[in-house]
Amino acid sequence: MVKTKKYILAKHFVGEPKEDDFEVVEEELPPLKKGEILCEAVWLSVDPYMRPYSVNFPTGTTMIGSQVARVIESQHPEYKVGIHIVGHFGWQTKSIINIDNPPTILWMSKPFIIPDFSGLPLSLALGVLGMPGNTAYFGFLEICKPKPGETVVVSGAAGAVGSHVGQLAKIKGCKVIGFAGSDDKVKWLKNNLKFDAAFNYKTTDITKALKEAAPDGIDCYFDNVGGTLSSAIIAQMRERGRISVCGSISSYNEDYTKLPLAPILQPSLVFRELKMEGFIVRRWLDRWDEGINYNLQLIKEGKLVHPETVTEGFDNIAKAFIGMLRGENVGKAVVKA
Repeated sequence: MVKTKKYILAKHFVGEPKEDDFEVVEEELPPLKKGEILCEAVWLSVDPYMRPYSVNFPTGTTMIGSQVARVIESQHPEYKVGIHIVGHFGWQTKSIINIDNPPTILWMSKPFIIPDFSGLPLSLALGVLGMPGNTAYFGFLEICKPKPGETVVVSGAAGAVGSHVGQLAKIKGCKVIGFAGSDDKVKWLKNNLKFDAAFNYKTTDITKALKEAAPDGIDCYFDNVGGTLSSAIIAQMRERGRISVCGSISSYNEDYTKLPLAPILQPSLVFRELKMEGFIVRRWLDRWDEGINYNLQLIKEGKLVHPETVTEGFDNIAKAFIGMLRGENVGKAVVKA
């Protein structure tokens, strides 16, 4: 019998997730049926969305998350043994998936066969050449529609999505300002990604910094953070500015019945006629390959840096998840199984 090891949600998070909120269990997997595949995790992803989405699942549920997996047994003609796929299989070492009737979870259903990455690491399928990369590509370019010469601000700018958005904005000929949570990240944004300006939001007067870095105002804002930081940024936007709301990590650990207050946005939205739109990347599933191919071409041309923070070992995935929510990663946080 094949066994899998997995993390289940032992109790719902209260504030910041803790390691004892999870329980590691083993279970035997049944023999494959026609149309099914057995795959083994190679890389696992930890992402901010896992924190708010987990509220919707009962205790005892396998912790959600995507992974790069290798097919080790197959009863489906399109999924050969030895190929690598991306699937939303959760935090477990082995998974059985019915290809023609997979569970629909979050941003994808049917496992995605990884195309030729031209020798690049397979882990990029969880980052710049996967969901986060497409989040940046579609969420920024489709909603903000940046133009050369415009000023773009990105919060959470050193994370997987934010660092990607900032680079796309530079490629489009924009001035880019980033906000991150440490002085080291600020230096990295300016020195490695060539942001025009970057600030530690924990130690900076946001309004003063923006008046100095963007005296004529902000045209586009890509929001990963929410809260008082975003309210201050939006207050500095120009007429007809565009705001793409990707997430609100500043509130993910809060009590969802008592969300924190932030300065109101309506005066800025109304008097400057701003466009503010939230999104979930599954909106563009019918164009998924477009985003991957675009980002892959940028990497081949040397135009897109794709940093990763790698944690070794399946047994350390909870630590990696908690660290990612604390902002300990630069770029995409992944776990090598």
